Amino acid sequence: MSDASNWDRFHRHLVRDEGLGFSLDISRMQFSETLFDDLGPEIARAWSDLHALEAGEIANPDEGRQVGHYWLRTPSIAPAADAEWIERVRLEINDFAAKIHRGEIVAPNGHSFRHVLLVGIGGSALGPQLVSDALRQPGAPIDLHFLDNTDPAGIDRVLADLGDGLAETLVIVTSKSGGTPETRNGMLETEAAFAKAGLDFPKQAVAITSPTRTEGPSPFRSVLYDRAVEAGWLAIFEMADWIGGRTSVMSAVGLLPARLIGVDTDAMLSGASAMDALTRVEDAGKNPAMLLALMWHSAGGGQGSKDMVVLPYCDRLALFGKYLQQLVMESLGKELDRHGNRVNQGIAVYGNKGSTDQHAYIQQLRDGLNNFFATFVEIRESRSGESITVGEDGVVSGDYLQGFLRGTRDALSGNGRESITLSFEVMNARTLGALVALFERAVSFYASLVDINAYHQPGVEAGKKAASQFLDLVLAVADVMKHRAGTALLASEIHAALAGASTETEAVYHAANHLASTWSGFSVTQGASPAEDRFAYSAPA
Repeated sequence: MSDASNWDRFHRHLVRDEGLGFSLDISRMQFSETLFDDLGPEIARAWSDLHALEAGEIANPDEGRQVGHYWLRTPSIAPAADAEWIERVRLEINDFAAKIHRGEIVAPNGHSFRHVLLVGIGGSALGPQLVSDALRQPGAPIDLHFLDNTDPAGIDRVLADLGDGLAETLVIVTSKSGGTPETRNGMLETEAAFAKAGLDFPKQAVAITSPTRTEGPSPFRSVLYDRAVEAGWLAIFEMADWIGGRTSVMSAVGLLPARLIGVDTDAMLSGASAMDALTRVEDAGKNPAMLLALMWHSAGGGQGSKDMVVLPYCDRLALFGKYLQQLVMESLGKELDRHGNRVNQGIAVYGNKGSTDQHAYIQQLRDGLNNFFATFVEIRESRSGESITVGEDGVVSGDYLQGFLRGTRDALSGNGRESITLSFEVMNARTLGALVALFERAVSFYASLVDINAYHQPGVEAGKKAASQFLDLVLAVADVMKHRAGTALLASEIHAALAGASTETEAVYHAANHLASTWSGFSVTQGASPAEDRFAYSAPA
């Protein structure tokens, strides 16, 4: 494409907002100039879906719930009762964090809390991790740690890092119902560590969960809420059932840990609210979220045939690609459309940060498979203070960073590779709120364009069910081996002993191997092949 053509597309399609210090450049995407007209009916459907969602219509029919994350940063558009609840919870969070910082709420040993350990999974951890990494400042009042998996070695490492600091650690357990296995396991492991250290866990524990309701049209039970109430935990902060995990960062899930480490959460909410307003504009050419969704549609032919590579040229946004993986892939990875037709939609997302990635996979992006589009994220102010010169004529490190961004963009474009560039003037809480809100809306718009539901996740539930079935199998295999203690059994023999069990021999093999690696008394002797491996149980002395 010629210089004149590039310049023409750049200035015609650039979207800017001075209040947010934001711009969106789609000029290096190879979209047709008729795209907006060609997708006119789909765009109209997206505007309609936007109004329905924010008005509180049921967006997740599987669970019969609304989706209200837009209400969290602009309570005035929420139903009156929800608006009052949002304001109340926000004030409770701010008050609690202020008391921690002032030393009015302290650890049982009388010292100030120095650490926060957040126990959560998925969006309950990814959002707080992004906010912490992006906005944590030197000298933050509290350090933030995470248990976001059920990996025993990982749990041990985090608890060992805390060491004696456990006595001055505030534990936040986040789960809407308390039934999420990874979070429950992390909580139980942490409780055990507190008990071993002679510490009273409830006095240092905080729950973020939905309250148990025993009356009304939709009763609900949160085992985490019940546990926290019965044990007298230090505090409980409420989640509404219309808050989904991947869009929960502006709720107590993200606000409480952020506030505790000194983040200006009011500014983050303000940035999100401002971007929400910008993405309500019903002019596709001026709405940055709609432009993003349209570019995704154009790049992948409406079928998700190209991956999204996220390249933020800012160390503070190194986790943004990981955050977008969940937001985009869990929302858009769907087998069926809203009419039950099999469509197998989705957009794969990966990325780390520039210019690090120029020494990693940029080689393939330029010269290998053309199966992606890049999303550059630029922060124009590379440092808040003065920079030293690192080259001739006053060149500073930030000049190199900008050069690598522009150079990579041009190198990709020169070889027919598409890219989008998002720019913000500074990296702060308001910017991060706006950035998250932009992609939340873009995901919603793309789902409308391809007519899928972005707000349910049957695949996730299927994975949870399969995991539960495997755990049941582990227990069944253990039972067979204990009944034949001292006998070395083939996987096929264990399978045969599970008469009537609807499972495969390979699954039995993996269950027996897991027992041999993890449970006391179980062992494996390898044969010439897995079919000849023998598993045995011997009761510990």
